[in-house]
Amino acid sequence: MIQNRGAGGFDFHLEEEDLRQERAKARELRASQWWKRRLAKGVCQYCGRSFPPRELTMDHIVPVSRGGRSTKGNVVPCCKECNTAKKQLLPMEWEDYLKRFGQPTA
Repeated sequence: MIQNRGAGGFDFHLEEEDLRQERAKARELRASQWWKRRLAKGVCQYCGRSFPPRELTMDHIVPVSRGGRSTKGNVVPCCKECNTAKKQLLPMEWEDYLKRFGQPTA
């Protein structure tokens, strides 16, 4: 992983091998009982709404593209709407986004 300091100091350039490894780790986590238990709760980490487990996705709190890893401490279940809106935002950027558009944080 090669870090490029952008305007915010949080930009990363990932080598293809790094991406491949993180995708493999994410697949392993998705197959784990730990992840299945997280999904079974049926709650989006960001908006707090309830969903059937099959409608929740895995989101990296700190995106892999911004230096995050596929670890239990960095992935959460979230609805597709929140995952799509969050994109590559860091937690502090996501909270700013929610405040700007008047949506409460979960």
